Amino acid sequence: MIAHLALVASMVAGPAVAPAALVAPPPAELVLPGTGGMKYHEKPGDPVRLAAYGLGTRRTYLRSATGNSFTRLTTLSEVSVAPDGRWTAGVPASYRSGQDVLVLTGRATGQTTRVRTVRKPLTASRVSWSRDGRRIALTVERKSGGKWRVLGFTVVDVAAKTARTVRIAGLPADAAFWWSPGGDLVSAHGGGLRFYRHTDGAVLRTFARVGLPTGPESSFSPSGKRLATWCPSRFDEQLCLVDPATGRIARRVDARPEALLGWWDERHVIAVMAHRGAYRLSVLDLRGRVTRVPAALPARAWAAELWLSFTRT
Repeated sequence: MIAHLALVASMVAGPAVAPAALVAPPPAELVLPGTGGMKYHEKPGDPVRLAAYGLGTRRTYLRSATGNSFTRLTTLSEVSVAPDGRWTAGVPASYRSGQDVLVLTGRATGQTTRVRTVRKPLTASRVSWSRDGRRIALTVERKSGGKWRVLGFTVVDVAAKTARTVRIAGLPADAAFWWSPGGDLVSAHGGGLRFYRHTDGAVLRTFARVGLPTGPESSFSPSGKRLATWCPSRFDEQLCLVDPATGRIARRVDARPEALLGWWDERHVIAVMAHRGAYRLSVLDLRGRVTRVPAALPARAWAAELWLSFTRT
């Protein structure tokens, strides 16, 4: 095609100039500050992009919108980039006038809006973006007897800059809410999952005895046709794949990851695997085989509650 275009150009405008060679961009080695020398190896064409990371709620880092540098956000305990990359959503490290807020920042403009969520002593955190980027779900908690208990969720409308909080009775203390591809909210329930209507918290359906969601990134595959859970104790395998259409376990994966950080693509997950006294961030296929290692994870960083957040490319 290039040769054909060059020939046409020469017929119209004289001798053609040879086009420059098309060279693919080289792989990038991203140095992650504050992790003890951790490096993330990124390749052109990767289906995901490392967008943010942190150490618990103490240190939070955001990647530049177009480059490879990371900036520490000292006022935020967590940050997440919208699926389309247009916004970031951040949870402040402290209340403001007794109010918890969500900080929305336009990546192109840098303009920031604070959306009020819940009042002290409640907190609203664990950002989950809907797939269309229009809404954000936050898990609402309160500290009682020295332990945090989940009380419900808050949904933030990004365009309207408004928030609505829904309380749900009887939630597990360690529950967390995140979006299904269809726009419902999902949380752990007993030994399985429960789906809630995001407008009022009405129970829509329950998947019993399928195992708990992997989290903290979405447990749904990119197509939405697979749902990853930690297998119930009745199975030897640790990782299970549930069919969202039926609520049944469709496949068990013979692998024992320390954590799952979402899906790489439809046939691979992003897993943290123990390796020689430390850990590796691994791309794991659905047979339990490691097909790529984007990063070595220092044991100290993992012990400091390292988290990584990705966006799709």
